[in-house]
Amino acid sequence: MIAVVDYGMGNLRSVHKALEKVGYTATVTSNPQQIADASAVVLPGVGAFKDCIHNLEKLNLIEPILQSVKSGKPFLGICLGLQILFTESDEFGKTPGLDLIKGRVVHFSQHDSSPGSRLKIPHMGWNALSLKKNIPIFNTIEDGSFFYFVHSYYVVPDDTAVTASTTSYGVDFTSSIQKDNIFACQFHPEKSQQVGLQVLKNFGTLT
Repeated sequence: MIAVVDYGMGNLRSVHKALEKVGYTATVTSNPQQIADASAVVLPGVGAFKDCIHNLEKLNLIEPILQSVKSGKPFLGICLGLQILFTESDEFGKTPGLDLIKGRVVHFSQHDSSPGSRLKIPHMGWNALSLKKNIPIFNTIEDGSFFYFVHSYYVVPDDTAVTASTTSYGVDFTSSIQKDNIFACQFHPEKSQQVGLQVLKNFGTLT
């Protein structure tokens, strides 16, 4: 069973339905024991970083998430679920994250290198991945494949070895990461049609 963590933010049902569509048993839950018992964990979400951390703390979900990662079970973060894995975010002042990946979450306006133009924020719509390393969730995914994004902030890892793909939007930013059993992406696989479903299917094979 794959646990989709419910902390009150994001369209969790679309992730749940996408996992079931590719053949996996999944449940949307805010129950710490169900998360602990799951064979894999998915942490999706959209919204503000600080609100996300607050909700996870309020629901006593941080410890089961950390323990799930420590146990070695497959873990997938999506969008905000990628960002909170990092050390801290610049969103609305400095906010500490889970610190599972060393690095920061920054706003596009801080690193817009596009000459003579103002970057439209949020970055919303389809954009391509430049694959940087071969990881299981990208099995059969071609370099340059397009995925769906909606975000104003992006992650900057201290160690670029965790970067699995980059995407260009004013700056070449890290659009997915992998470290041990942790996989996470800035894009929304559940909204990325067939190529996104393939990513979720690949993740499920790791359980």
